[in-house]
Amino acid sequence: RYPEQVSFMNNQKQQKPTLTGQRFKTRKRDEKERFDPTQFQESIVQGLNQTGSDLEAVAKFLDASGAKLDYRRYAETLFDILVAGGMLAPGGSISDDLTRTEFCLFTAQEDLETMQAYAQVFNKLIRRYKYLEKGFEEEIKKLLLFLKGFTESERNKLAMLTGILLANGNISAAVIGSLFNENVVKEGVSAAFAVKLFKSWIYERDINAVAVALRKVSMDNRLMELFPANKRSCEHFSKYFTDAGLKELSDFARNQEAIGSRKELQKELQEMMARGDNFKDIIAYVREEMKKTSISEQLMIGIVWSSVMSCVEWNKKEELVCEQSIKHLKQYSPLLKAFTSQGASEIILLVKIQEYCYDNIHFMKAFQKIVVLLYKADVLSEEAILKWYTEAHVAKGKSVFLEQMKKFVEWLKHAEEESESEEEEEN
Repeated sequence: RYPEQVSFMNNQKQQKPTLTGQRFKTRKRDEKERFDPTQFQESIVQGLNQTGSDLEAVAKFLDASGAKLDYRRYAETLFDILVAGGMLAPGGSISDDLTRTEFCLFTAQEDLETMQAYAQVFNKLIRRYKYLEKGFEEEIKKLLLFLKGFTESERNKLAMLTGILLANGNISAAVIGSLFNENVVKEGVSAAFAVKLFKSWIYERDINAVAVALRKVSMDNRLMELFPANKRSCEHFSKYFTDAGLKELSDFARNQEAIGSRKELQKELQEMMARGDNFKDIIAYVREEMKKTSISEQLMIGIVWSSVMSCVEWNKKEELVCEQSIKHLKQYSPLLKAFTSQGASEIILLVKIQEYCYDNIHFMKAFQKIVVLLYKADVLSEEAILKWYTEAHVAKGKSVFLEQMKKFVEWLKHAEEESESEEEEEN
């Protein structure tokens, strides 16, 4: 029997089909299913028509359908239907030839309560099917690009919903980038949409939460882009949003603008110092900028101090950095003196020096020497130093710096007492 088996196997081998000219049947799982959203749309529309405007029933229907329908594949179609009632063509119009539903966001009542209920539907859906998160954010970005294709009422509802979704953390503030598209900015569509969006966002949270979310995705400095280039000014932005009842947003934008111009100013200052420009020119430039941007002397001395300390490569050795800083600050003392004409500015400078020496560990022992140098250079007065010592200092390294200053402060007090008694004798 054994030889027979061998010959049988040999026969089997010979009968194996050769690759030439043969066509193999693909396995079922390798077949690419044809992308056909129309059938998917039928199922969703039918379900929504049956549940009607009962949003709890809608949420339950969507939850159950996810087990039978391919949400991952047809995410865009799903969200289009829930928002607009049918699939959206580029630009925002709905394909008329397909079945559509009247039960969607765009046909809902235009009020905050209804939009909050819709936000819950999306929230539940995405919590249940986590993979829809990215697709949902892409959908919102796309819808914002289509704003001109929607009616004013549809835009208002979408704006309120987007504000609530942002407040709930369902989507990232990066979606706002779509509003900067030139096509949407034209004719004031972006700005009007932003008013409704920020109103509902701030209503749900507050301006601080909004600011944090915007900073996270670097949108905090881009809000001016909601307007066409010829209207992109802090004044126009401020008036527009204040008139619309969003003063907190216009204050936020003003603050951002001020931070931006302060950064620019510091950059320019550092460049002037690096070039070795004349102090007279630097002081004139800074004073001009102060006028232009309404920056106070107290704010300015902080910027000047930071610039002075940034324009040099500091030694890494503690014993050498002290000597280096004294030499450097002696040279730059006329610049610091120009912006400490008020007592409050001197106090700010002292606090800045304290913070700097604490944050840069090699400077810890240099604090007292720096203060004494600036006192001799007439940048800091004895009143300011005594006030800093008794009450105006901050917590950073407090005990170390107060200890360093003890003898000098005693000397100052003694000198002050002596001058007072001399005055009395003269009188």
